[in-house]
Order: sequence, then structure tokens, then C-alpha cells
Amino acid sequence: MKFSLVLATVGRSDEVARLLASLDAQDYRNFELIVVDQNSDDRLVPMLTSYRQKFSLVHVRSAARGVSRARNRGLELADGDVIAFPDDDCWYPDGLLQKVATVLQNHPELDGITGRFTDGDGRTEGRWLQNSALLNRYNVWRGAIEFSIFLRRRVVDTIGQFNESLGVGAGTVWGAAEGTDYLLRSLRHGFKLKFMSDMVLHHPVKTSNFDASACDRQQKYETGIGHVMRINDYPLWYFPSTCLRTCVGILIAMAKGDLPKARFKYASVLARVQGWRG
Repeated sequence: MKFSLVLATVGRSDEVARLLASLDAQDYRNFELIVVDQNSDDRLVPMLTSYRQKFSLVHVRSAARGVSRARNRGLELADGDVIAFPDDDCWYPDGLLQKVATVLQNHPELDGITGRFTDGDGRTEGRWLQNSALLNRYNVWRGAIEFSIFLRRRVVDTIGQFNESLGVGAGTVWGAAEGTDYLLRSLRHGFKLKFMSDMVLHHPVKTSNFDASACDRQQKYETGIGHVMRINDYPLWYFPSTCLRTCVGILIAMAKGDLPKARFKYASVLARVQGWRG
């Protein structure tokens, strides 16, 4: 079972180095890394050159910005049995690829698996499913993030490309949820995907406070989430229900005098509504 790991990257070096080191530490060696480089300089070239003798590595350029465009470029080159999409600031724990291979080999009925993440010190963000479960269109929001998705070749061959209007760098206001959109399309085709609660990858926790930068980033994420819900034909009752919890969170934050958190959640709701209407 061969893995094709499609890495879209721009603007990062130290984080890419950490990911490369974590891949080299994997005991499962049947994988290729396809680096789709959207940098305008050669910052990654020396680093990538140093790893070419350690594992299979393909380095291509993509002048067109956007994480979805980069992943689509990488998919054109991927020939593995399992396809994954590591972020350029995530890293793999020891034994991850062996764990994924074992699950998929032991469960041929599964078309893909997903996991959750911590920052390496046990901290996380988001509301993850508490237990392993088959994904559906309602729990998928709590059971996957792009860099935790591992799909069999047959899924990618059927679904095709990412929606290039979604995700970071797309040139639209819909700055996230391109991976969830891909999973929703997979579920509509009848593919069986499972969230594995014990499969933990690593990624920085971005929302450690609720400053202006966090609010701006969250607005881009939530606009994407709202838009993906709309284009995937969720029932009208579902969208308000997803906003209700956040609205309750606003009231609780205000009651506690935590105005930055209340503003953060208020911005989240407004952005999600914008995405749904967009």
C-alpha cells in the first residue's frame, strides 16, 4: 500500500522542515511526498534536496495561488493507493502511516479514515467527536480536518478535484472547509468514511486568544463553512441549529465579562451567515 502525500505550501520554511523530519521518522516507508510549491523564491530547494535520498519526493511549482489549486496540481501526479493532504505546518507522530495502513488493510470496507489533532502538548481546538464513528453529513464537521484525511485511490478517482473557490488563497471570501466539501461529495457517492478518535496528528493551535487577528482568521473560516453548507444542500432547519450553540456561547461570554471572546463568537456567527447567503 503506497501513500501519496500532497503538500501545498507557501510562505513557510521551519514548519516544512518539521514536517519533513516527521516523515523521515516514519517506520512505514512506502510513501511519496508531492510538494506543490507556491513560493516565488527558492527557499525550500536546499531543504527538499537534502531529503531526496531519504524518501520519494517530487517538487513542482504552482504559480496560481490557493491551497485547493495546489492540491489539484498534486493530484495530477499522485499514483499512490492512499492519498492524504498534510498542511505545511502540521507534522506526523511516529507510527502514523503504519497505523493508517493497518486500519485500511484490516478494513477493506472503509474507503477512507480521518483523525483529530493536538499541538503536541495535548491542546486542541474545535469540538471533536468523542468516539470513533462512521461519518455522515451531520457529524463530518466534528470528525475531520483537511490534514487528517486519508482516502483510498478509488475515492479520488471518482470525486476528482477540490473546489478551487474554497480554501486559503482561493481569491474568494470562502477561506476554509474545502476538505469538508470533498468529504461531503464523497459521502454523496456512497463512500464509507470513518473518524478514528485514537488517530491523533499534530498541528499548532491557532486560537489561543481572541484578538483582532484571531477574529479575522475565524471570519474567513466561518464564511467558508457557511458556504459549504449551502452548496451541499443542507436542509433549512440545519443551518440555524449550527448557529445556536455559538449564540449561546456569546451570551455566556458576556455574562462572564469576557468581551473579546463574545466579539469573536459574534464575528463567527455573522461570517457563517454571510457564507450561507453567498
